[in-house]
Amino acid sequence: MLILVGTSTFTCQFRVDAMTTRRNLRLRKEYLYRKSLEGKEKDLYDRKQRIQKALAEGKEIPTELRDDAQHLQNDAANDDVKTGQWRDHKDDEYAQAGVRDPKVCVTTARDPSSRLKSFAKEVRLIFPNSQRINRGNTQVKELVEVCRNNDFTDIVVVTEHRGEPDGIIISHLPFGPTVSFSIANTVMRHDIEGCGTVSEAYPHLIFHNFKSKIGERVMNVLKYLFPVPKDDSKRVMTFSNENDFISFRHHNFTKNGHKNVELEEVGPRFELRPYEVRLGTLDQTTAEKEWVFRPYMNTAKKNTAL
Repeated sequence: MLILVGTSTFTCQFRVDAMTTRRNLRLRKEYLYRKSLEGKEKDLYDRKQRIQKALAEGKEIPTELRDDAQHLQNDAANDDVKTGQWRDHKDDEYAQAGVRDPKVCVTTARDPSSRLKSFAKEVRLIFPNSQRINRGNTQVKELVEVCRNNDFTDIVVVTEHRGEPDGIIISHLPFGPTVSFSIANTVMRHDIEGCGTVSEAYPHLIFHNFKSKIGERVMNVLKYLFPVPKDDSKRVMTFSNENDFISFRHHNFTKNGHKNVELEEVGPRFELRPYEVRLGTLDQTTAEKEWVFRPYMNTAKKNTAL
């Protein structure tokens, strides 16, 4: 009887896992199909916008649009507030942002050093609603599947070189993107003199000098790791970009009077440099690359991406 019960339980679990896998595959195919239609939809949206602009300014409709002018004008008239706005795959990736709080899984590369383990613990303290998981011998594909099944919205993996943290990978679930950063000048909390205590309040965020298209993309990936803070939160995190190096600082602040603000650094501190944005999750190594840092491009202009 025990064997039968055990077999039945195993069979049920296998069926649940198979159904979950099929569901994830179906959702991924639907996402890729919607993404494949973006070119046509963007062209249609641009054509309708050009006709509306010409009519609003009292100008002639462009020659190449005159044959379809009436049809495009009717389509534009039937658009509401939602359908009248251009949406791409990036909007689908973060469609739940602000609706539900992010849930972040923090882990390391396999066989981490003691310093990398300490750094991972401090990274976990940065993100509210995050959990640190001991990687062990877990494969990347298994890690992503476990995080999907447990409703994690993001995976953060820290890596090292000779015991020193050298990289961080942020992968958004369920479809991506995955952004890879190098890390430099890491200073742990216990190395900061007069280090403050870590608050569990949702932090205010400061982003400085993220001006380009890829800069806004990286900023959104970082921003959506954090839930919306309350107005009275005394915790602030700063991401300041200077020549593609993003300096991260973590402070608590107190108001002293109406104009004076005192900052207390909490740590850790480090610098990030993005080098790849991939349109897929951590386990999809063959996914399309949206952007790759190329430091040796033959150009007279200073090569900065962000």
